[in-house]
Amino acid sequence: MRRVLSILLLLAAACVPGSADGDEVGSESDDGEPEQPFDYCDGAPPDDDCYAAKRDPGSERVALAMAIADRYMDQLPADERSWGWREAVFMFSITELHRVSGEARYHDYAAAWMDHHIEVGYSIHSSDSCAPVAVAAFLWIEDGDPAYLEVLDDARVYLDEVALRDEDGALNHHGAQGSVTLWVDSLFMLGNVLTRWGEARDEAALLDDIDLQLRLFAGHLQGEDGLFAHAYDWPAADTSLRWGRGNGWAAVAMADYLRARTIRGEAEAAGPLEIRAVAEAQAQAALAAQDQSGAWWIIMNHPGEIYLETSTTALLAYGLARGYRYGIHGPQVLPAIDLAVAAVEERIAYDDQQRPYVTTIAGPTIPGDLDYYAGIDLVDDLGYGVGAVILALLESSGL
Repeated sequence: MRRVLSILLLLAAACVPGSADGDEVGSESDDGEPEQPFDYCDGAPPDDDCYAAKRDPGSERVALAMAIADRYMDQLPADERSWGWREAVFMFSITELHRVSGEARYHDYAAAWMDHHIEVGYSIHSSDSCAPVAVAAFLWIEDGDPAYLEVLDDARVYLDEVALRDEDGALNHHGAQGSVTLWVDSLFMLGNVLTRWGEARDEAALLDDIDLQLRLFAGHLQGEDGLFAHAYDWPAADTSLRWGRGNGWAAVAMADYLRARTIRGEAEAAGPLEIRAVAEAQAQAALAAQDQSGAWWIIMNHPGEIYLETSTTALLAYGLARGYRYGIHGPQVLPAIDLAVAAVEERIAYDDQQRPYVTTIAGPTIPGDLDYYAGIDLVDDLGYGVGAVILALLESSGL
């Protein structure tokens, strides 16, 4: 935890009056009092109507998100899409699209996917294979079907009885396999599950676990520059590199966790305050690393090398936007969000039927060195990239 504590001290020094002119990304009013979060209505956390209204369902960005989702769903029936993180990110994005648009087809597609895998069987044996459980949490909240609750219970068995943890409690990316290694991807794959499930069940223990994971992972992965390395205790990983999509996963996980704590009136507890400092340090570094085009490089601390990448840009935009909506980041992040979303929109192409699809998504990636990352091909229309873009379009709409 020494690295996290050093970041906290650096942030405290940076916030001394006169040390900077509006560069901090935290949110507070001119008189030092916290402002009401953007997403609140009449001083209260958003209900369903408020949540949708704050994202301007009639906007061009929401319309584009719907068109992208519709095309992707048309490519393959839900019951032909696999269980795992790649499709789970897309399914998670359309649960959010359903919340904003009110269109039943997004709920129904996600439900058909989950119902199919409940029927034929699924395996939860790693962080990546746990990612779909966040969709089960949404469906259980929406529909109350006990079959979805059984999926959540299976995930609880995995987390409590199967997955290896280190001596501090940090979860192994590969479940019960090998020795404990921490990958930044896990923060999204497990974080969404723990946050949404903890909210759904009103179980403090689940929120406390994601709090623990965020703090432990930051202690091992966040550098003094504020950005995250890809992995800890993985032989092939060059820990000096700052993988872009991984930083996007972390930004989203932290912002959504802090959203939940804010709504519960727990934002000032010690754990959330520490994680907020981590998120602010990462956001500050991300803003500094953003390319003038609005996109981010796949290796954020090697600008001009390899390529600018869509899922990285979309996830960071989503994380910054969610952070702004719940008072984690101040209005200083808004220009960066707009630039990032504009860069994402430039990477949307159209098929021969004039339907939009997402381009320039880096393929699945494990921790490695610079040459390894340079060898990962850019691909179009991958589920996790499509989902990331939908999330960025939704969360930036209405700001």
